[in-house]
Amino acid sequence: MFYSVALIAYIIDMFFAEFDKLKIKHPIIYIGDIIKFFEKRFYKDSIFSGILLTFFTLSVVFIVVFLLSFIDNIFIQGFLASFTLSSKMLYDCVKDVIQSTTLEEKKYKISMLVSRDTKTMSESDINKAAIETYAENLSDGVIAPLFYLVCFGLVGAYIYKAINTLDSMVGYRNKRYEKFGKFSARLDDLANYIPSRITAILIAIIFKSKKALLEFKKYGSKHESINAGLPIASMALALNIKLGGPTSYFGKIKNKPFFGVGKENIEKSDVLKALDLKIKLDLVVMIILGVLYVLYKMV
Repeated sequence: MFYSVALIAYIIDMFFAEFDKLKIKHPIIYIGDIIKFFEKRFYKDSIFSGILLTFFTLSVVFIVVFLLSFIDNIFIQGFLASFTLSSKMLYDCVKDVIQSTTLEEKKYKISMLVSRDTKTMSESDINKAAIETYAENLSDGVIAPLFYLVCFGLVGAYIYKAINTLDSMVGYRNKRYEKFGKFSARLDDLANYIPSRITAILIAIIFKSKKALLEFKKYGSKHESINAGLPIASMALALNIKLGGPTSYFGKIKNKPFFGVGKENIEKSDVLKALDLKIKLDLVVMIILGVLYVLYKMV
């Protein structure tokens, strides 16, 4: 197991996040470049072509990261692994939205984080979107890569990020990607199945919410995604608010189900409560990784 590498990676991400000051190209951007390379040259409106895209991308990522995994230094391994985590960046981006002084500025900043229409959003809509994206991305950007890092090392973490990047780039149900991105989307569902449920449970436990722990599946299963709704529902239940509901995408209202019970008018204070999770989550993760590392060494 790779507990020490995971612990180092998590601590690095806590303090340095994306290493913006180093002015280096983020490794995940390279994965995006691989996907673009294949799509530009070999795109076809077929599921088989999408399968080839997935295997090509994962093969390239596997070969490169597998070679890097031979570097026999846990600190270098931890540094490389930290790029697969985005806990601090997620926290900073969401907090930056609600700290904006004008409604227009908030609309602009939330538009960088979500795919829904933002021009007609109210303060409550923005706050709701901020909490939803924070809860959902806790799974995709923190717990899932950490889970695969612990289980399979550097290779596992980067393969997961490649799958997740494929889904974010081609996993759409539209004319161009309905077939081409279908395999990537289904693979992403599979990869996130366990992490999304771990995330929902962690949210409930950290907020000490019995209701969230017992009912996140009941509400989360209403989401069209088998995974995304679970951490969102857990967060909603823990904060006693309603997330989801009718939402505008590309000029059309999508009647999404409500997740959770409670008030529908979401305030800035609710977002801050959601963000309070980070400090406790950091502590819980480090304690778990530390204990697992000690137990592993004792065996």
